[in-house]
Amino acid sequence: MIRSGGEILGRILSELAKMCKPGISTGEVDDMAERLIKEAGGKPSFKGFQSRSSDHPFPCTICASLNEQLVHGFARHDVVLKDGDIFSIDIGMEYPCSGKRKGFFTDTAVTVAIGSVPEKTKALLRVTREALEIGIKAAKAGNAVSDIGRAIEEYVSAQGKYGIVRDLVGHGVGHAVHEDPRIPNYYDKNLEQWILRPGMVIAIEPMISLGGYKVKTATDGWAIEMSDKSLCAHFEHTIIINKHGSTVSTRRPDEKGEKFW
Repeated sequence: MIRSGGEILGRILSELAKMCKPGISTGEVDDMAERLIKEAGGKPSFKGFQSRSSDHPFPCTICASLNEQLVHGFARHDVVLKDGDIFSIDIGMEYPCSGKRKGFFTDTAVTVAIGSVPEKTKALLRVTREALEIGIKAAKAGNAVSDIGRAIEEYVSAQGKYGIVRDLVGHGVGHAVHEDPRIPNYYDKNLEQWILRPGMVIAIEPMISLGGYKVKTATDGWAIEMSDKSLCAHFEHTIIINKHGSTVSTRRPDEKGEKFW
């Protein structure tokens, strides 16, 4: 079910990314996301989500984060994409959804350049996307969770001066939207004891900026943005650990040929 749901979600995210052009509102992308998920027999896993019972439910199907916003941005019909923006779409789905039976969760994200962007912005997107692939290669049975973060950190640090966000991390996924273990994008010695085993399902999601690594919560209480207002990018896949490597359940059908910048 995680393989099937991930394949569907990958196709949906691909369609959403193709929508992202100047003049399109983030609310329109969100409306399409909800429609496609429901038509596929799934349920948006972010809409109505609460980390704690005291939190306000998240109001959107996607996390729609623009420019210096990293994650958890609201989709709005009065926020219109314009030339030079970069737009991150983070989407999750519970699948299948039939009757009272609970489905399984997958999670994936991309960052898209809107129109023409500077070369340094294109490089940010390339480095973040490649960091995800580097992390996926390290996600194999017998390795530790710390090996994923080490691989991502070493790669990004070798590419130039980028901020690797530390306060937000990847996570286990499958039975719930977020599960243990936490999957940082930097080396954490404490995670050497978390050994990857066949059957584990994790979400790897590099979050990289053109400035520092510190983040803050926006005034709406949800969006997380870079403290220094620098541009940031976010790519994510849901990964199934196998006996010999891993399977990316949320691969998009035309991923190798995609151009996000």
